[in-house]
Parts: sequence; structure tokens; C-alpha cells
Amino acid sequence: MHLSFWPLLFATLALTHVTIVSVTIFLHRHQAHRALSLHPLASHFFRFWLWLTTATVTKEWVSIHRKHHARCETPDDPHSPQVLGIFAVLLRGWMLYRKEARNTATLAQFGNGTPDDWLERKLYSRFPDLGIALMLALDLLLFGVTGLAVWAVQMLWIPFWAAGVVNGLGHYLGYRNFETPDASTNLWPTGLIIGGEELHNNHHAYPASAKFSTQRWEIDIGWLYIRLMTLLKLAKIRNMPPKTIIRKAEPSVDIDTVKAVLRNRAHILSLYGRCVIVPVLRSEQAKSPRADRRLLRRTRPLLLREYIKVDPAAWQNFSRMLENSQTLATIFQFKQQLKAVWTDSFASHEERLERLRAWCLQAKQSDLPWLQHFADTLSGYRLQPAH
Repeated sequence: MHLSFWPLLFATLALTHVTIVSVTIFLHRHQAHRALSLHPLASHFFRFWLWLTTATVTKEWVSIHRKHHARCETPDDPHSPQVLGIFAVLLRGWMLYRKEARNTATLAQFGNGTPDDWLERKLYSRFPDLGIALMLALDLLLFGVTGLAVWAVQMLWIPFWAAGVVNGLGHYLGYRNFETPDASTNLWPTGLIIGGEELHNNHHAYPASAKFSTQRWEIDIGWLYIRLMTLLKLAKIRNMPPKTIIRKAEPSVDIDTVKAVLRNRAHILSLYGRCVIVPVLRSEQAKSPRADRRLLRRTRPLLLREYIKVDPAAWQNFSRMLENSQTLATIFQFKQQLKAVWTDSFASHEERLERLRAWCLQAKQSDLPWLQHFADTLSGYRLQPAH
């Protein structure tokens, strides 16, 4: 094929896009999180394509990713920029992947359920580099000498976008819809380049969901492909983010409230931040001296974020701010007590229910209107019935 520059560029991007789709649908959503099931034809196509274009061994990728979720932002996290530094993950993410892939304990603990058939044992896992060598031969056959450049782009695509950008920038900068106990962010709301993996905070909030977008203005192209595959009977969706409703007519805390809160804890904390913490901070800033306003701005993340790295001096300032403001101390205390509803151990759901009821009652009896309103909202929090 003698292609000019633009058709060759389009062909290269099309090939790399197939690889991105294979990673997000097969490795990530299907294998690592079991968010959907795939027809054997689709499953094996993705495995074969990833062998050709990335030399990825399914068990290694899945194990490393599951460990990332289980040990997120700790020294055991294989690729946390909060621990290792942003440039280490962004520029050397593929090296971190290869290092962890040699950890047999990681594979044994987190690699269950991955393919273990004859092809996996005798070809894909045994000769991973044979696939990318075959891809090089195919590129040279199709595109001539320029096929070497096409192959080079293919080899760099996943290490850069997945190992570097998603694992690095996806835990370093961006916006957050949910207050997860990690530093995950959504890089941008249009998930086209990396197949929807750009919506990384959404994924950490609902890791078992086949759909990564949660807002109407967010686009998850991986989800669009999954929907198409379901129409073709090549995929079956197993898990989705739970939909919630706020029951306003005489709301009361019951066991359904507890179930909705437990499944949407990251959303509950974000809602608490928007409805209680942010307006209280604005009120406190409006009546505080200029020097105290600066202190409030610096300590705002400590009130809102569930994961944040700060120096000891910042924590001292935060403690001093709570000592000087009874209102801020109250909303911070209520936030910690609300988190205890799902972090503490209870003998039964009834005990957890009583704890949540007591929390809502105390919030409604407080003299803070924002807290009272949030308690009313939480009392009516329910999972939307499935149709």
C-alpha cells in the first residue's frame, strides 16, 4: 500500500484506536472488573490483537490493575504518582508495569479468573514478544519502510497513554465528581482518545461498572462500543453505576436508605461537600478578617478531599482553624461521623440503620441550616427501582 501522509496517519491512528478499545473493554472492564461478559469470538479477538500490538499477558495486566485498586496511593500501589512522583509514572510507567509483572506474589493473589487455555499457556504467555515481532512484519508488508514508523507508534501508544497518562495524570490533576479515598481524577469529560479511561475518578467511584461516564456532558466512547456489541450479541452488561432518587414526600431513614448510602458513599461525600462544606466556608470567609480568609482557602481541601497529601504545618493550621471556628469544627465532626456509618463494623444492618438515623436526627437538631437541609436530603436518598 503506497499511502500519502494523511491516509497513513489515519491508518496508524485507526490501528492504535483498536488497541485502546481492546485495553479498555477486554483487559479493564471485562477481565479486571467483570463489569461485562464477552462472546468468545470478541474475547479472543481482543486477546490476539493485544498480543500483536502490546505483548501484554492478560494475567499480568489484570493482577497489576487489581492490586492498584486494592493498595491505591500506598507504597504497595504499583504506579501511584502520589507515592512515586508524577514524572516517574508519566515517563516510566511501562517500566513500573514490567517490574510489578515479575512479582509472582502479585500474580498469585490478584490474577484469578484470567485465561488459562492452551493458547494462553503455549503462545500468548510463553512468547509475548513474538506477537509484536509479527506486527512489525505485517506493518512492513502493508506499508513498506514507513511501516517501521507505524509500528513504533503502535508500540509507544499504550505505554504513553495508559501506563503514563492514565496512571500518572489520572491520579494527579483534573476534576472530581466523587470523593473517593484516593487521588483519582477525571482528566477531561470527553473520553475519546483513551477509550473513556479519561474518566478515571468515575471509575474509582464505581470500579465494577461497565460505563465510566456519570454526567450527561461526559462521553465514554468505550461504553458506546459496548452498547453496539450488546446489540450484536457479542457482549452482555453485568454492572452499571446505581441510579439514585431523592424522595421528598415525608422522607424517613430506612434500610433502603442504608443500602443506597453504602453503594454511593463517594457520591454522598461529594454531596456533603457541595451542600454543607462549601456554603459554610463561604459564610465563614465573608465574616472573617483577611488573614483568616487566606487560612480558610488553604485548608479548604482538607475539609473536602478524602485523599490529600499535605505537610505537618498545614495540618497544624487546619487544627487551629477548627479550634477557632465552632461551625467548621461541627461540620467536620459530622462528616467523620457520617463516614463511620460505612467504615465501622456492625453486627447487623439494623445497627447501621440506627447509626444513620441518629446521625440524621442530630444533624436536623443542629443550628446549621445547611446541615439540616442535607439531613433531609439524606433521609430521602434511595436507589432508583430497576425497570
